Amino acid sequence: MNKIIVRGVLLFIIIVMLLLILFVRRSPFGKSNSSFGSEPKEEITRIEFSENGKKLTLQKKGEAWLVNGKTEARKGGVLFIIRILKEIKIKSPVSPELFESEIAGKKIIPVKVSVYEKSRLLKSFYVYKTRSNIYGNVMKIKASSKPYIVYVPGYEGDIGSGFSVSEVFWQSYTVFNLLPSEIASVNLENISDTSSSFSIFQKDHHYFLSGTAGNLNGWDSSLVIRYISYFAFVPFESWDLELDEGEKKIIEAQLPLYRFTVKSTSGRKKVLTLWQKKSVENGVNIVDSNRLYGKTDEVNSFFVMRYFDIDPLIKKRSYFFQK
Repeated sequence: MNKIIVRGVLLFIIIVMLLLILFVRRSPFGKSNSSFGSEPKEEITRIEFSENGKKLTLQKKGEAWLVNGKTEARKGGVLFIIRILKEIKIKSPVSPELFESEIAGKKIIPVKVSVYEKSRLLKSFYVYKTRSNIYGNVMKIKASSKPYIVYVPGYEGDIGSGFSVSEVFWQSYTVFNLLPSEIASVNLENISDTSSSFSIFQKDHHYFLSGTAGNLNGWDSSLVIRYISYFAFVPFESWDLELDEGEKKIIEAQLPLYRFTVKSTSGRKKVLTLWQKKSVENGVNIVDSNRLYGKTDEVNSFFVMRYFDIDPLIKKRSYFFQK
């Protein structure tokens, strides 16, 4: 009898321990339905995005990541998305009523994300992006699964912005990247003060400065050379891919502030146009004193530039005559 009791007690203890282990390991929302984080054995090597018929693939080749197997991806963007994929956690569930009003009711199309380590699928899920900070990171494991608001611990930004099928989003945040020897000409059109506009062109390794009436004399060649050197690295802050066609037309309908036309010695031309960046607060247009909207003739997308980055290029013609 004593042996039976001892065996019963031991069996009871074993069952309790197993239940405790299962309880500790159990995801609070059901792991198969809510585990979004990718856990590679070594590293993530491929990420696929698809949205409304558009597809984009990031794949590691050697030490670089390629966008759709063509151009090299922006390193910062890749590091950002990999951090998200590894560290995302659930913040709270989304009620059916809230999902219907904020997502389904607004006909928001999700981005399907598939994460691989070599040929092994680590994780796939759906990202529903909105302009609301509260609901901007809604995700589902499957289209029929429960929706959740997710986040990355320690990061306060919108992680939904990293799931983009736009190729330009993954390209370098650089407007100009030309050495002085690669520049054939630069034209700066100051829209509000045309008398300050100027052109610089290179011929036989010599620079020439001209205004609206033709070539100018008496300018300081060292200042021209210094100015041309600023085109070696001109970055912008971020793409604004959330602008719809109506918002783009409103920006383009405004009178630009500046227009740069840069021609390289290889014959390539790039035109950069800059507009004031405005926002509406309490029905009033507020001009952003620190940033501008920019757009080149190469891509039909707007980006945001800081004055800090473009200011070295915004000179008046008089700058080159300083003594």
